[in-house]
Amino acid sequence: MTDRSFLDWPFFADRHRQLAGELDDWCGKSLPHQHPDNVDEACRELVQLLAGAGWLNHAAPAPGSAGPPDVRTLCLIRETLAYHSGLADFAFAMQGLGSGAIALFGTREQKNDYLPAVRNGEMVAAFALSEPQAGSDVAALAATAVKDGGDYVINGEKTWISNGGIADFYTVFARTGEDAGAGGISAFIVDAGTAGLEIAERIEVIAPHPLARLEFRNCRVPQSNLLGRPDEGFGIAMATLDVFRSSVGAAALGFARRALEEALGYTLSRQLFGRTLAEMQMTRDKLADMALAVDAGALLVYRAAWTRDCVADRVTREAAMAKLHATESAQQVIDYAVQLFGGRGVTRGEKVEELYREIRALRVYEGASEIQKLIIARETIEKFQGSE
Repeated sequence: MTDRSFLDWPFFADRHRQLAGELDDWCGKSLPHQHPDNVDEACRELVQLLAGAGWLNHAAPAPGSAGPPDVRTLCLIRETLAYHSGLADFAFAMQGLGSGAIALFGTREQKNDYLPAVRNGEMVAAFALSEPQAGSDVAALAATAVKDGGDYVINGEKTWISNGGIADFYTVFARTGEDAGAGGISAFIVDAGTAGLEIAERIEVIAPHPLARLEFRNCRVPQSNLLGRPDEGFGIAMATLDVFRSSVGAAALGFARRALEEALGYTLSRQLFGRTLAEMQMTRDKLADMALAVDAGALLVYRAAWTRDCVADRVTREAAMAKLHATESAQQVIDYAVQLFGGRGVTRGEKVEELYREIRALRVYEGASEIQKLIIARETIEKFQGSE
């Protein structure tokens, strides 16, 4: 990453600046430039690689540590990994999101059983919230978990589950109460080998990642695998996403920063009509918009992360703004880069073509852009009404 000037912003402490520099150097030396065709194998290898270098220590806190992960650190790591490798960012992010509810709400036993294994790469984690009819509308979950003696019996399905098929455990959300809305949802840890849990379908997407639909058929889990208290699952899910949502914006920022640098390198060397492409006014117009989008996205992402670390436990509005702007603007930055590359930009093997496929899902998962707008509007209205 050639431009590290943003690290001088007051959002960061010296430890953040040191970490970002060390990770960027490590990525350049240690991350594979090409991933094997088997994406499952690639992700497992990346989890091991990240664990061996100690980076997963930042995705899942040690069992006895106080508080959630440092969000500025999460964002810096995701931005840097995404700049170098979208799949490496995915592997890191899912270790954090998949174990995040355990870190925030787990018992001492649950934390001891899972967090060390996530940190050292022995367990691959997954977060199982979405359903075919309950993606953006989490309160519409239909999967059920019925109390039966000392167990819960889960029935239903989950879809679009990242790490589905390779995860060693899933954080699963299901309806346990009579409340038809958010109040009747609970959270559970379900080990991959549990009877009644099946990988019903592997889902292929434009940027290959492990993704699956899960089916639960009389899947019995002990009460000790309940996270928090019954019917608190919606709050657990939202609090977990609140921590990690800013980091989705950070990943988009990493993609956008790489696209801008690829575009700069190409346009400064590409000769057209007797001068470089970068000398042309239309090119400079695009480069200016790209640079503006990157800096604006960075300001929103790291404002949200700093606020979560230093000011407030919940940053629903700030995180929604960061994710919305960073992902939407990154899509535009990458599209401009592809356009500037011309025919090369849509050629398989070119970095900007890879980025074009990688960025699209970020505008959808962990709350689509349209949902972020609803959140921002709701929070803005409530803040205004509360000040009257």
